[in-house]
Amino acid sequence: MSNSSLTAEVATARQAGVGQGVLLLAGSCMPILGSVLITPVLPQLSAEFADVPGSEVLVPMVVAIPALMIAIFAPFAGQIVDRVGRKVLLIIAMIAYAFVGTAPAWLQGLPEILASRVLVGICEAAIMTVCTTLIVDYFHEKRRNRYLAAQTIATTLAATVFIALGGALGTGGWHAPFWVYAISLLIAIPMIFALWEPRRSEGDANGAVAAARVPIPWGRIAGPLAVTLFSGFSFYVIIIEASYLVVGTGIAATDTAVIGAVAAGASLATAIGGLTFVRAIRIGVSRLLPIAFVIQAVGMLVIWFVPGLTGVAIGAIIASFGSGFLLPSLLRWVIATTQFAERGRVTGLWTAAFFLGQFLTPILIAVIGAAAGSLTAAVGVVGIIAVVIAVLVGVSLRRNTAGVEVQAA
Repeated sequence: MSNSSLTAEVATARQAGVGQGVLLLAGSCMPILGSVLITPVLPQLSAEFADVPGSEVLVPMVVAIPALMIAIFAPFAGQIVDRVGRKVLLIIAMIAYAFVGTAPAWLQGLPEILASRVLVGICEAAIMTVCTTLIVDYFHEKRRNRYLAAQTIATTLAATVFIALGGALGTGGWHAPFWVYAISLLIAIPMIFALWEPRRSEGDANGAVAAARVPIPWGRIAGPLAVTLFSGFSFYVIIIEASYLVVGTGIAATDTAVIGAVAAGASLATAIGGLTFVRAIRIGVSRLLPIAFVIQAVGMLVIWFVPGLTGVAIGAIIASFGSGFLLPSLLRWVIATTQFAERGRVTGLWTAAFFLGQFLTPILIAVIGAAAGSLTAAVGVVGIIAVVIAVLVGVSLRRNTAGVEVQAA
């Protein structure tokens, strides 16, 4: 039997199914868990560490600093993925994540908590990069598109649950929600047995990829990465600032049930947007991306102009529905068309850009808020910028033949 026949048989024998898909979707939820679980207790953390110099910036960094670590380390994780492999890195990161994620449950000082969040971000960089890469490796054509959309749906539905859970646990104090990070251990165990390291023939449905190292296609991905950077920012404005927006309407910081309900409603709207994407993809990414930004903008402007809790709740839901279109559109645009040999690095760069945008969110909102006069005005300004981005992206994709090719998928 020839080597090529043997490879073909191995590839056929190792077809990914629902089990592998579910595990990769569950793993993809871990970086989202890091972002949203503790948002309902941020006002409590602000009150707890009010006497710490710079706490008004440092406390939001408890949520945002893992995103900075993802931005820094995801490209390195992508290189490891392409050079060494996928599975081992994923399992190590999932196990370590449980230990560093739960650390703030017993830590007392803000510096120590921030240090643990640095380690959380490093683990998340590996988890997100590998899970997304394996989804594209394991599945092809329509199944790949469905799983990329399902990644957004799963993460946002999980975010809805985690936000509500964080709000419920937060009634017992700000330490309690951090214990939820131990869930990664329960996911890592079946991953050990159900996942495998893909061969090139499994990761590239169009044929074997040349053994020589494939360079990063900067000319093709530079523009999409820049859009992804802003998208990470606009995506996380509502997630990170929702609790402060609610408290700004007069709701007590200790009323985590109300705060969690608003944040969970917004997260559920993101999931609904992701579900809608599965059918809407037929009109093409060149149309969906501008639409996503416009819907985000409408929601943010509602928060700015409609006073009180009603405006915050409705605006957050509208903006988050747009986010449900945004994330799978970006994944389809940037990652799904990559070759096996470059996929880990491109995925790492995309992940870095998206989470760098998340990290910059509290910093940029603080700057814009100081200039605009309030947090709601700052959110409205981001909405105006999103409209501008929508126009620029729409014009660029329609003029670019690559945009037309993306629509055909």
